[in-house]
This record gives sequence, C-alpha cells and structure tokens, in this order.
Amino acid sequence: MADSSAQAAPALKEIFDRTRLAHIAAETAALAPAFDAGRFMALATDNLDALGIMQRMRQTATSLHATLPADFGKAVDILSALAPRINHGFASITLPEYVALYGQDHFDRSMQALAFFTRFGSAEFAIRPFLARDFDRTLGVMRGWAEDENEHVRRLASEGSRPRLPWSFNLKNLIADPSPTAPILEALKGDPSLYVRKSVANHLNDITKDHPDRAIERVSAWDMDDKHTAWIVRHALRTLIKKGEPRALALIGTTGKAQVTVEAFSVTPAALDLGDRLTLKAGIVSTGETSQKLVVDYAIHYVKKSGAASRKVFKLKEIALEPRGRTDLSISQTIRDFTTRKHNAGFHRVELIVNGEVLVDGGFELKS
Repeated sequence: MADSSAQAAPALKEIFDRTRLAHIAAETAALAPAFDAGRFMALATDNLDALGIMQRMRQTATSLHATLPADFGKAVDILSALAPRINHGFASITLPEYVALYGQDHFDRSMQALAFFTRFGSAEFAIRPFLARDFDRTLGVMRGWAEDENEHVRRLASEGSRPRLPWSFNLKNLIADPSPTAPILEALKGDPSLYVRKSVANHLNDITKDHPDRAIERVSAWDMDDKHTAWIVRHALRTLIKKGEPRALALIGTTGKAQVTVEAFSVTPAALDLGDRLTLKAGIVSTGETSQKLVVDYAIHYVKKSGAASRKVFKLKEIALEPRGRTDLSISQTIRDFTTRKHNAGFHRVELIVNGEVLVDGGFELKS
C-alpha cells in the first residue's frame, strides 16, 4: 500500500500564500511610502483559499493596481524597482500581468516593461493579450527580442509567441499559419542557452501538432552538425518521434524499421496500489547485420473514469546496437496522481516501442 503518512507537496497556488503577499506588500511599501499595504492585503487575500494559482496571480496584480498611482508610467516605475526584491521567480509574474491588464494603451512603455520583468520570472503570459490586440506590431518587437543579449528576453520571443502556450490561450492565427514566427525560430536555432533552446523546441513541437510537414521541412534545412541546433531538433520532433514518423526518426539518425527481437519483457508488479512503483524490463537483441540506432519508448494506456483508455508515451532510451548485439533496459516510475492526471482502477496496458513500432506489450492492474 502507498504510505499515507507521506507529506504531500504544497499546492502550486501556495506560491501566492499570505506570507508571500505580505512580503510583496512590505517591499512595495518600502519603495513607495504612500502605498497602502493594509488595503493591498485585504484585496489580495480576498477569498484567497478558493482561488487557483493563476487567479491568485491576477488578483495580486489587480490589488497592486488599486493601491499604486493611477498613472501607468509611475506605477511601472515602482514595480520595476520591486521586481528584484520579490523572493520567488514565479510570484514575480504578477508584475507583467499588471502590464497586460493596464498597459494596452501604453504600447511602447509596456514592451519595455515586459522585456525588463521577464528577467525575474517570465512575461510569456502577459505578452499574449498584446499579440491578440495588435499582432503585427507586437510580433515585430518580439523579433527584435530574439536578438537580445539577455537569454530571458530571447526566450520570451519564442515562448510568448508559441501557438499553444500552456496555461494561456491559443493563438489561433499562428495555429492556422505558423510562418510569422519563422524569423524568431531562425534567429534562435543555435542559441547557446539551454533555457532558450527548450523554448524553441517546445514552440516547434506546437507546430508539429498542426503542421507536421512544415515543421519537418523547416528543421530539415538546419545544420545538424551544430550541437545546439541538433538538440533543438531532437526535442522539437519528440511528438512525431513517439508516433514513429519516419522523417522525424531519420532526422535524429535512427536507422528505419528496427531489426530486433525483444526478450524477457516484464511489467512488475502485476497488481499495485496508487503510490507503488512500477518497473519495466526488457532485453533488446539485434537480428540485423549492421549497426542500428534505436529510439526505445514505452506507453501506458491509462484507464479513464469511463473505462476507456488514454495512451501516454514516455521516453526510455536511445541506443546504438551492434550486429547481433544485446542491451538490457530497465525503468521504474511511481504511479501517483498529478494535477494533470488522476488514476483510476483497472487494467493498464503497457507497450514497448522501438523506432515508433510497438513490439511487445503487457500490463498491470491498478487496485481501487
């Protein structure tokens, strides 16, 4: 059985708890003596327990607006001084949120503010309303950000313009036609910062979901001898690789259909409780006469409330297998609930996938 005494991790929304809000109030009051910290706390903590993380973030921004100078420029000056004093990176995203809410009629000042605030957390959510309101003008600024010396600003150019940014609204025009962000991706395709490269890869992965051919065509023209570019391509094509898309697999150097057999595939334990660890083991044996580069993944078919299954693919390992060679693989994971996934009792099928092809399957029973 799972250890019921294990302490659960704090909910994300607790980033904006009363202690953090009091910290923001005190730091703001130190910068602006006229700031009414008491009123801010009353507004920012109103119905706090019922609010999720993004609701709390927005309520913090609206509470700052109610207690800072009405003049947008003066308020942003105070918030700019506040930014380096906030003691949590994610909590600082309430500052660009302020700009998103109240800076729509102050475009140039808002762009300057977002480029500054993103260095302390991220302005990826806050730039979206500007893209929705004036796409061409905003994207023009973001293309300039892609050349900025600061990695946080460069990342904002890519992350903020993603077609399908998590925790934000989709940019439907970019889902329909992703070409306007091409100059940003081209500028960042060999970026030395891993922080930036992850964003570029995620941006391209968004595109693969709606325009796989376009994404493959774009990255096919990139220099895979550049280690930074090769890293981006590998991670950008992950959704297509998991689906076994031949062109995507070829771009990362795999050798086509795997010439292998699978021995001793096991999924243990056969039955488990929520919180227990699941272990997969398999031996991969080459039946080919030449060396092979293989991408090995596994999939779990999670049981839904309706009794149907939802398949999720996980990366296992990339291997180079010599002729008649063998490699033994093993991986384990804890079966536990997440905010984004709740588990249900029933039989969960598990597949082993090599170069996009399911070669063997098994499963486990999750008890109620």
